[in-house]
Amino acid sequence: MSQIVTCPSCGAKNRLAVGGAGVPQCGKCHDRLPWIVDAGDADFATAIDAPTAVLVDLWAPWCGPCRAVAPVLEELARDYAGKLKIVKVNVDHNPQIAASHRAQSIPMLVIYRSGKIVDTVIGAQPRPAIEARLRAHL
Repeated sequence: MSQIVTCPSCGAKNRLAVGGAGVPQCGKCHDRLPWIVDAGDADFATAIDAPTAVLVDLWAPWCGPCRAVAPVLEELARDYAGKLKIVKVNVDHNPQIAASHRAQSIPMLVIYRSGKIVDTVIGAQPRPAIEARLRAHL
């Protein structure tokens, strides 16, 4: 499964796989791309296997605070391209991941480094708060 990401530098459309060994680069200008992918129960382990910090966003479409945090995560993905991967997990469609993270409240942001959980942020937070927690693991 792959997703399309637009390069912020040149506007080219690029296909991103959920997993991958390296940091994604634009096929046209070769700049680093914002790394945002959707993952589910079947491909979650592949999605969090990355050479960078991984921020997992446990969310649901009906959740207002989740929708408020989404643009902040997109900005962080652009600003930290090459250093951060964002994995979005819809908890309604992926109950195994939600249960394994004990997600009782969303949005829930889980930061992974080398496949291990290093921090968790529960609830909608402003960008400076999320960024401060994230920066320690980049």
